[in-house]
This record gives sequence, structure tokens and C-alpha cells, in this order.
Amino acid sequence: MPLAVWLADHTIQNVVAGAVLLGLVSGVLGSFAVLRQQSLLGDTLAHAALPGICLGFLLAGSRELGVLAGGALLTATLAALAVQALVRFSRLKTDAALGSVLSLFFAVGVVLLTFIQGRADAAQGGLESFLFGQAAATLRSDLWLMGGVTAMALFLVTLFWKELKLVTFDPLFAASVGYPVALLETGLTALIALAVVVGLQMVGVVLMAAMVIAPPVAARQWTRRLEPMVALAGLFGVAAGVSGALISATTPGLATGPLVVLAASAIVLASLLLAPERGLLWEALKRRRDRRALADERLLATLYGLARRHHDPRYPAEQGMLDAYHGVGTRRVLARLAGLGMVRRVVHMPNEGAHWELTEAGQRRARADLSRAEAD
Repeated sequence: MPLAVWLADHTIQNVVAGAVLLGLVSGVLGSFAVLRQQSLLGDTLAHAALPGICLGFLLAGSRELGVLAGGALLTATLAALAVQALVRFSRLKTDAALGSVLSLFFAVGVVLLTFIQGRADAAQGGLESFLFGQAAATLRSDLWLMGGVTAMALFLVTLFWKELKLVTFDPLFAASVGYPVALLETGLTALIALAVVVGLQMVGVVLMAAMVIAPPVAARQWTRRLEPMVALAGLFGVAAGVSGALISATTPGLATGPLVVLAASAIVLASLLLAPERGLLWEALKRRRDRRALADERLLATLYGLARRHHDPRYPAEQGMLDAYHGVGTRRVLARLAGLGMVRRVVHMPNEGAHWELTEAGQRRARADLSRAEAD
């Protein structure tokens, strides 16, 4: 079926729009968590949202997304404050504090969810869908809520961009010039909690951590500056959200949330492999070029040293001697240097093996390499 026909479907429109909002806000806000080396923060806040969802349901008596999201935001923010308090007033490191708070809040959420499911009230049916998300249940009213949260989060990031940037990279300097570092860190954490709230309906509390982490990790491979990283993270988040939503829509039986996460993971994998300068493929090619350049330099230095010792710039060095000194790989190196015009094969005496001598270009290259080595 053509894509245009799929996009005309009301449900698919809601899912795609929700995926765009989720990818944008999680990519932008997740960048700060990744750069602050608090990638587990997204996982902690996502799991801490579960008791808030349950409390919101108990208060409202229904699955109204606004109330559930408010409860999720409340408990996620409390979890963030608990992490900060543990780090500041105890000897726990950040990772230990995050793990402890995650386990505690999620355990409370599971207990509340079990209690609600045991009640004789049909309204709680499907409440567990917030664990893994239920994108198909997204309504236009839900999109307005998600859009409002996203717009508010992006507005606050834009408004306090300079302060957030400084706190992210150098909190000690920020404190020395009078910035309220603790307040800014709390606000930034609350914004990440907002991103978690946006993703509750789409991917659920269990998988939401991937959306906070994956797009910024992918973006970090392509740039060294914060501004393009945040923009790329938002773009990658949107791409992952839309890709997962469309694949789910065109393939019956596949859940949207996991597909969104898989799409984000595919973007991370591609970035790790292909990103210029930092990608694994580029690093492998660079190492190969460096090894070849070193082999060329060593062989040219050997030929140049022999020529100087024999006071003959065109001294023919025997192939067998070079093999004995540098190994059997010398033949490939000599062939490459011959193709570059650095050496040439010569006949020294009848019935002898191959001999090689430096060309004028090879002598210049060898002298330049020697001068650079002496300068270093």
C-alpha cells in the first residue's frame, strides 16, 4: 500500500506526530545527560515514573493521560532530587545513587500496579501498557499535551542555553562566577523528566531510557561542539521515531515502542561505524594508512642509510637483504614505493636477485623524514 495512503490514516497520523515529538525532546534533553556522564539518569527517571502513573490513576480513577503524566512528572522529579541528595550528603557515587533510586521507585511502582490490577475496577485495564508503551492508543488530545510539554522544554533550553552549557561542561567555574549550579542542575534534571513524560505513551517507562541516550550518543560521533550535537540528536530522535512508527504501521503485529528503540540503535551503530574521524571504520582506515606510512618511512630510511654509508646515492640494495631486515612484507612496500616513484628496480650483476635503488624523489622524501625525526 502506498505510503500516502498509510499517512492518511488517523491513527497513524497520531503515532507519527507523537514519535516526532518524542524524538525531538528526548534527543535535545538527552544530550545534556550524556555529556554530564549521567546516561543512567534517563533510565532512573523513566522507571521512577511508574509509581506516579499509578498514583495518578488512583486519584483520577481513569487513564486520563494528563493526570497520569502529572503523577509521572512528580515522582520522576522526586527521584531526581533523591539522587542529588544522596550524592551530596552521602558517600555514594552518582552511579550507585542512580541505581538505588531506580530500584526503589520501580519496586514501589510495581507494588502499586499489582494493587491496582487486583481491584474489581474495569478502568485499570491496560494500565500496564505504560511499561512498554502503546502508541496506537495515542489520541489528538494526547498530542496536544505532548506538544505543550515539548514546546515548554525546548523554550526553557533556549532561554537558559548559556547557563546550561556552562553547568554541563564546567560546573565549578559556573559556581565561581555566581551561577546557582544546584538550581540549574535540578532544573535540567526536571527537563529530562519532562522528556520521559512525553515518551510514556509511545515507548513506555522500560524503553524510554534508550530514547534519552541513543540519539545523543549517535550525534556525539559526528561533531565536537554542543550546538550541532543537540541539533543532530533531535534530528536522529525524530528519524528514529518516525521510522519505528511507520514500520509498525506497515507491519501488523509489531509494537511501535520497541521498533522506535531499534531504529535509534541502528542510527547509533551506523554512527559508530561511519562517523568521520570518530567512526570505527575511519579509525581502521587511519590505522592502516599510518602503518603503511611507517613501513614506507622505515624502508626509505634503510635505503638512504645504505646509500650514505656507501657514498653512492644510487646504491642498489639487494632484495634478500631487505627481506631479512624488514620481513617478507617488504615486497609489497617496495612495489607501493615503486608505484609512487620513490624507488626503482635495477639489475646489479647477472645471476643475482632483484636490487632496488632510491630515485631522486625517494632521496628527497628520505631526507625530509630524517630531518623531521631529528627535529622531534
